[in-house]
Amino acid sequence: MSTILISEVGPRDGLQSIDPVMPLAAKCAWIDALVDAGIREIEVGSFVPAKLLPQLADTAQVVAHARTHPGLIVAVLVPNARGAENALAAGAHKLTLPLSASETHSLKNLRRTHAQVLEDAAAIAAMCRAAPYKVHFEGSVSTAFGCTLEGIVTEAKVVELAEKLMAAGADEVGLSDTTGYANPAQVRSVVRAVHAAIGAEHLTGLHLHNTRGLGLANVIAGLDVGITTFDASLGGLGGCPFAPGASGNIVTEDLVFMLEAMGHDTGIDLDKLLKVRDILAAALPSEPLYGFTPDAGLPLGFRQAA
Repeated sequence: MSTILISEVGPRDGLQSIDPVMPLAAKCAWIDALVDAGIREIEVGSFVPAKLLPQLADTAQVVAHARTHPGLIVAVLVPNARGAENALAAGAHKLTLPLSASETHSLKNLRRTHAQVLEDAAAIAAMCRAAPYKVHFEGSVSTAFGCTLEGIVTEAKVVELAEKLMAAGADEVGLSDTTGYANPAQVRSVVRAVHAAIGAEHLTGLHLHNTRGLGLANVIAGLDVGITTFDASLGGLGGCPFAPGASGNIVTEDLVFMLEAMGHDTGIDLDKLLKVRDILAAALPSEPLYGFTPDAGLPLGFRQAA
């Protein structure tokens, strides 16, 4: 079986979607515990104006702390070129720019048209190439499987935008089920279409939601077509505040259990990962935490992949 990278997005996607502001010390403790459990990539925040997302106002400080862990890929989301400047100044290793396949969602989420986001993509790619350290730039096609504002998103549109992101200088393209609309057949079809257009090596990751209970089924579909990186959020925190009804990130604990039970190597210690929830429960006592594996426990005799 293969080695799968799980990118923990709770400190960004999880926290941006809830009202409480998690203290910086708790965020740092969360990251420390995730790394100790074997998480190798964490999206620690987003460089957006604090007035828009006060929950992520301390992202530069979180990046600085996360960088103290050798080998950890410190990822951030950037909404535009200005955000990318701030991310590079902070020292983030990976920058993700979201480009909504639905232009209506793009205008709502970033207040920018497709053309404007692609201009930013080219500027960000140039900044990353000029950075004094190695930076990975991902262009993420969000609402890639459907939109709460426009409805159906065509496969052709997703392919077109993936090609344009690569032409603008992105290192890779990711696909995001921002609204939780995707189904396994659609995941296979869209991934194959994008692979055919830009090469399988330039699409390795999916950001999937469990809004309608299909998150893990869609992961299986992604595995079937060669995807090796999946985003997930501890306790299932998160969603998109600009896509109504789009709550429900895949629960990291359930994803790790499924992959390890199937024989895939995630490099994550499940026992340690389950204990990380205690930090969230203490820091965010009003927020519900989800997950079947934490509730049921590990099966008797369960052994992780070697």
